[in-house]
Amino acid sequence: MIASVLRRTLQAGLLITLVTALAACGTAAPQGTQGTAPAAQEAKGAEPSAKAKEVRIGFQKYGTMNFLKAEGKLDARLKEAGYTVNWTEFPGGPQLLEALNVGSLDLGHTGEAPPIFAQAAGAPLVYLAHEPASPKSEAILVPENSPLKSVAELKGKKVALNKGSNVHYLLVKQLEKAGLKYGDIQTVFLPPADARVAFERGSVDAWVIWDPFFAAAQTATKARVLADGTDVVSNHEFYLAARSFAENNREVTAILLEELNKVDEWAKTNQGELAKLLSPQLGIDIPSLETASKRREYGVLPIDDKVIAEQQKIADTFLQVGLIPKPIQVKEAVLSK
Repeated sequence: MIASVLRRTLQAGLLITLVTALAACGTAAPQGTQGTAPAAQEAKGAEPSAKAKEVRIGFQKYGTMNFLKAEGKLDARLKEAGYTVNWTEFPGGPQLLEALNVGSLDLGHTGEAPPIFAQAAGAPLVYLAHEPASPKSEAILVPENSPLKSVAELKGKKVALNKGSNVHYLLVKQLEKAGLKYGDIQTVFLPPADARVAFERGSVDAWVIWDPFFAAAQTATKARVLADGTDVVSNHEFYLAARSFAENNREVTAILLEELNKVDEWAKTNQGELAKLLSPQLGIDIPSLETASKRREYGVLPIDDKVIAEQQKIADTFLQVGLIPKPIQVKEAVLSK
């Protein structure tokens, strides 16, 4: 059923086509920028209403939220409950949470590091749920013919990454494992599209990136994996909300999580079909999407003490290396029952 709905949605042209440079900002921001969407800038300082009638959801190019948008049932269910849905696309989690921070989003999804940076910046966010760990879905890449054979050899080298994204933590932990300090490398902060260009031109020595951009780079450039997240990071995907929205619209968040779980269950057993259906939307070849699908795990899980502790470890690590300005308590961003 989901497959047929997705196919009709694609044929109807309701999905946004990814521009040539894989990770352009979508409807919300100019391609390759690090800023927030115009909507976010205009809404700065706005306070969400107690009982929303419009649900503003931020999404990225890949992930269960992306599948859910394509499938269309969330919009239908919320319409029945008296809500309209406004979807806004972002190039990465940091940009999405910046928009949530200034009041232009109610809900969204990111990797594990962006909520840490956002909470440290005072963003009024709460964790709703998370996906299982997918450590193989992010990696440090080097060009096929690079002389670099280990993370330790990155000392003094230029490494590209999207600042504040999930791979920021991967980089810190892999450097630590190799006996290097964060300051031992030259970080080059670029969104995925620009980082891909720099990587192919040889302007950087390595690129820390997540799927599906990771898989697409492997397919197109024969990039080598220097290290992925295995035994080093969890790489959870989180579903988040503005605190005031979550506290006053529990019906909406319950419907969201229910529909996310349904589409996740379908995707888990239909990865080939999913890749075929998403390829025209993302502008990424089917083999790369199949690779990305096989590397991730599926299922919507509740926030528990274990995942809170993992997030706290990330926060403490970032504080230690000077990436966030003050200590935070992740448990303070968990919605009370």
